[in-house]
Amino acid sequence: MTIQVIIAGFKGKMGQAAYKMVVEDPNLELVGLLDPFTEETELAGVPVFKHKEDLAQLSADVWVDFTTPKVAYENTRFALENGFAPVVGTTGFTSEEITELTALSAEKGLGGLIAPNFAIGAILLMQFATQAAKYFPNVEIIELHHDQKKDAPSGTAIKTAELMSQVRTSQSQGLADEEELIEGARGADFDGMRIHSVRLPGLVAHQEVIFGSQGEGLTLRHDSYDRTSFMTGVNLAIKEVVKRDQLVYGLEHLL
Repeated sequence: MTIQVIIAGFKGKMGQAAYKMVVEDPNLELVGLLDPFTEETELAGVPVFKHKEDLAQLSADVWVDFTTPKVAYENTRFALENGFAPVVGTTGFTSEEITELTALSAEKGLGGLIAPNFAIGAILLMQFATQAAKYFPNVEIIELHHDQKKDAPSGTAIKTAELMSQVRTSQSQGLADEEELIEGARGADFDGMRIHSVRLPGLVAHQEVIFGSQGEGLTLRHDSYDRTSFMTGVNLAIKEVVKRDQLVYGLEHLL
């Protein structure tokens, strides 16, 4: 069975990588492209749209979304309301929005995925970090991304912290009376863990999870050097969500 795919945000770097992956897979068929700033109406025989409402009557199975945090929630809701199983790599969703979209997907009987990261190595890092957090509750996250990323911390860092908080003994780190000489020096506080965001040109997506204990330390790190690293996960997600009847948060749920 050929899976029909729409890509929203196809002109961005992740959207371009997804476009290439879909057109090169004989089991996938690209049936629509969305970008609000495009002047094109067609690309290699595929219709291009500026407004998502124009895709409502399109015959498609999966909606792939690599847009911006500003529109991702509305796009995902639109996809579900119109019978498209969403595969969303855009970050910035609140927990309330994810809960609401999950309920809507169950009501519609549609599978879907919101994933902070599609790289298999990043998923493994989150799993390993969760195991380590049981034994090393003192932990900080450093996430490093390109300087065009709009949200901070990254969705991957937040997801990692969420997973660790489920098994970690909750505690604050550093001295109780420590003082930031420059505001933000200690990073964002998530359940006592600190998350630090780096934004520099030349980077793609990188994360370190650093654990400390008496007399020892443990550092886990994942690096995506190229956006093609995410496409194995996107391809897997497209083929899996059509078999499901409810949206999930995190690619690990489809592995």
